[in-house]
Amino acid sequence: MLAERCARLSAGDTVLVHAAAGGVGSIAVQWLKAMGITVIAHSGSKKKADFARTLGADYSLHGHVDTLADDVRALTGGRGVEAVFDGVGKETWQASLNSTARLGTLISFGNASGPVPPVAPLALASAGSIFLTRPVLFDHIANPEHRSIAQARLFEMMRSRNINIEIGQDFALADAQTAHRALEARKTTGSTVLIPGSMPENLLMHKIEPTLIGL
Repeated sequence: MLAERCARLSAGDTVLVHAAAGGVGSIAVQWLKAMGITVIAHSGSKKKADFARTLGADYSLHGHVDTLADDVRALTGGRGVEAVFDGVGKETWQASLNSTARLGTLISFGNASGPVPPVAPLALASAGSIFLTRPVLFDHIANPEHRSIAQARLFEMMRSRNINIEIGQDFALADAQTAHRALEARKTTGSTVLIPGSMPENLLMHKIEPTLIGL
């Protein structure tokens, strides 16, 4: 949905991925690189930025968002990026808007730091006639055909090893509140798994390989 349907991207384009070391971000970085996209990753710490770089990010930034747009513009010769993938929300909204190239696409798909404030259409015009989308996965797989296509594409990317799903941490289902707090505070890396009941330690997967899910 994010990489292939929300924006019309071509090999050689440049994008910005927020929370690049998180569950969705870490998959997006790998997926976009497999498409030939130049990826500027942004994370909340140097450690996470280093992790995003191991996933294939061409540039991996971290820290405060106040100067992020300037950094992105510097890396792109002042042009900005063709698309921004923003699952953080309120905290990164302005930086995302200011990083988007003229006629680019801002994909706001999450609210980890809170919902984005109301947006005036004129703000999009002033930023360079920006396209804004707030996608929901279930709208993109609303019928069986689209679900089958999406599922097949995901498994294809896993079989080819273009993406690996990194499990960074797991929590007991009873500790879901703690897990959400960790996500909101950007303290997680890779995907987060909630485990119902007890599970033997040797069954906990810290990296999902295609063979483990029957591929």
